Amino acid sequence: MLDTARRYREGKTSPTQEVEALIERIGKDTLNAFVTLDRQGALTSAARAGIAIGQGNDDPLMGIPIAVKDNICTQGIRTTCSSDILKRFIPTYDAHVIERLKARGAVILGKTNLDEFAMGSTTTTSAFGPTRNPWDETRTPGGSSGGSAAAVAAGLCTAALGSDTGGSVRQPASFCGITGLKPTYGTVSRYGLVAFASSLDQIGPMGRTARDVAMVYDAVKGHDRRDSTSVPGPYPATELSGLDLRGVRIGVPGVFFTQGLAHDVEREVRQGIERFRDLGAAIVEVDLAHIRYGIAVYYLIAPAEASSNLARYDGVRYGERFGDEKDLFAMYSETRARGFGSEVKRRIMLGTYALSAGYYDAYYRKASQVRTLIVEDFRKAFTRCDIIAGPTVPITAFGLAEKVDDPLSLYLLDIYTIPANLAGLPAISIPCGFGDDGMPVGLQLMAPAFQDDVILRAGIAFQDSTHFHEVRP
Repeated sequence: MLDTARRYREGKTSPTQEVEALIERIGKDTLNAFVTLDRQGALTSAARAGIAIGQGNDDPLMGIPIAVKDNICTQGIRTTCSSDILKRFIPTYDAHVIERLKARGAVILGKTNLDEFAMGSTTTTSAFGPTRNPWDETRTPGGSSGGSAAAVAAGLCTAALGSDTGGSVRQPASFCGITGLKPTYGTVSRYGLVAFASSLDQIGPMGRTARDVAMVYDAVKGHDRRDSTSVPGPYPATELSGLDLRGVRIGVPGVFFTQGLAHDVEREVRQGIERFRDLGAAIVEVDLAHIRYGIAVYYLIAPAEASSNLARYDGVRYGERFGDEKDLFAMYSETRARGFGSEVKRRIMLGTYALSAGYYDAYYRKASQVRTLIVEDFRKAFTRCDIIAGPTVPITAFGLAEKVDDPLSLYLLDIYTIPANLAGLPAISIPCGFGDDGMPVGLQLMAPAFQDDVILRAGIAFQDSTHFHEVRP
C-alpha cells in the first residue's frame, strides 16, 4: 500500500490507471471473488483522488483500491450477503467504515463474495457460487470472508474489509497467505454491518502485510454514536514500525497443540514462534483450560443471536418476498424457505431451539456462563504473557467439495479462532510458512483488549524478518 502511494506521488502511475488495470483483471477473474463491481463509482473516486494528490494531498490511503465484503452496506451499491433473500437490496446509506474510508480518499472497487450471511468456513454457501483459492483453484479460500481474502491474495485489490464472528477474517487470511485482523470488539463500529451474531461480529481489515492492515485499521476504527457497543476511545494512530520484541513474553497454550492439528501446520507455526524467540521474545507456556468448550459455546450463542437477527427477513420488512400475499403465514414460510440456504436454516433452527422455553437455561444461559470462564482464562494468561501465539487453523486449505456434507468438521476448523471472539480480544493471522501441499499456513497472535497495536506491530516485526508474505500465488 505504501509502495502504491509512493508511486502515485512520484507520477509513475495514477489512481485512475491503477483502478482501470484492476477492473480489467477482475473482469478476467476465474476465482468468483466479487459479487458486484462498481466500475463507474470506482473510476469517479479514482479521478477525484488523482486531483487531490496533484494538489499535494499526501494521505497514504488516497486513491488506494479497496474491496468490501458484501455484508457491509454501501450506498447505491447492492448488498446481498450472498443470499437470494437480499439479491436486489440496495442500501440508502454507507456503513461507518465505508464513510471513514471515503473520507480518506480510498476507492471502493466493489463487493466481495462470502458464505451466505457470513455463516460458513468455505465461501461455498454463497447464492452466487463458490469462491476459489488463488493458490489452487480446486481448493477453498476459507470463509466466510473468502472473497475478500482471495481478492487480496490474487492482487485484485490492495486491501479489503471482511467481518469476523468466529474467525471469518483470520481463517481465510491463513488459507490465502495474507494478513487479517479481528480488532478488539467495539473499536470498529458495526453500524452498517448486516448482523449475524451481535455480541461476536466485528469488521476487520485484510491485506498482504501487517502494515497495510494497520493503515486500514487506523482509518476505520473510532467511536460511532450509532453503535451502542462502540467504545469512546481515545484511538491513537498505530505506529508502522516493528515492535521491539526484546523482553516481550509470548504465551503458547499447550491446548493449541493437541490432537487434530496437522503435523505440517504445527511444524510451520512452531518455527514461526521460534522466529519470535530469535527476535528477542521470551516464550512461556500458558493455560487456557476452558478453550476446549469454545466450539460448543459458540455454536449455541452465535445461532441464538442469528435466530433473533434474521427474524426480520420475512418478506415484509426486508428482502425478497415469495408466496401468496393473502396468506401471511404461507408467505412468511415460503419467503424464508426459498430465500435462505441450508446452512442459514440450520443455524436459525439451532438458535431457535436453544432459546425456546424449557431449553434457554440448559443451553444459552449455560453457554454464556462458560463464555465468562473463557474470558477469565485469558485474563489470567495475560498476567503471564503479553501476546498469545498459536495456529490460526488446524489444517491448510482443502478441496471445494471436500467437507460440504460434513458440517461438524467445518465447525471444528474454528477451534483456534473462536476464543478471541468470545472474549472480545484482538487477534491477527500472519503468514508463517507452507504446508507439505504447498498451501499457506497462518500464525495467530492475540493480545489483551485494546492492544491491537501490539499484535499489529509484532506482525510487522515478524514480516520485516521473513518473506512468507511476499510469496504470491
